[in-house]
Amino acid sequence: MRQILCFGDSNTWGLDGKTGTRFPWEVRWTGILQEKMKKEGARIIEEGLCGRTTVFEDPLRDGRRGTALFPTLLESHAPLDDIVIMLGTNDCKTVFGASAEVIGKGMVRLLEHVYKKIARERSILFLAASSCARASQDDQEHMDANSHQSFAEAVWKKLS
Repeated sequence: MRQILCFGDSNTWGLDGKTGTRFPWEVRWTGILQEKMKKEGARIIEEGLCGRTTVFEDPLRDGRRGTALFPTLLESHAPLDDIVIMLGTNDCKTVFGASAEVIGKGMVRLLEHVYKKIARERSILFLAASSCARASQDDQEHMDANSHQSFAEAVWKKLS
C-alpha cells in the first residue's frame, strides 16, 4: 500500500474559519485526497496542527515547531512513499520576524530530516494553498469547503 504523509498546519488539520471547529473528514482536503487515491491503493496520513511552523516555537502555544516533531512522525509512519508538506504560513507571524529567506531555510531543515530518516528516494511535495485555493470569506485565513475540494484536486494531480 502506498503511504502518503500530509504534514501541515490548520489548513491540513481542516479548520473551518466560519465555526472555528474542524471540517468533517470527507470535507477536508486530506479526506478528499484519500477518496481519490483509494483506487491506487494509497493511504493518506493526516498530520495537521493549528499554528504549526517550520522552525519556530510559538511562545503562546507549545509543540508547534515542525522540525521538532517531524523526525518522529517520519519514523512512526514508516514506510512512507510520498510526503506532502504545507507549512510556512504561520512562520509569517510578526512575533517571529522572519524573512522569506529564513522561512525557506526552515523548509530546507524539514527536507534534511526526510533525507536523514529515509534512505530511499521519496516524492516530496511542498505546497502553498494560495496556488490553487482561496481563503474563506469568514476569516480570510483558512480554506472553505470549496477550496478544500480544489486543493485536493491539485494535490491529487501532482501525486498521480
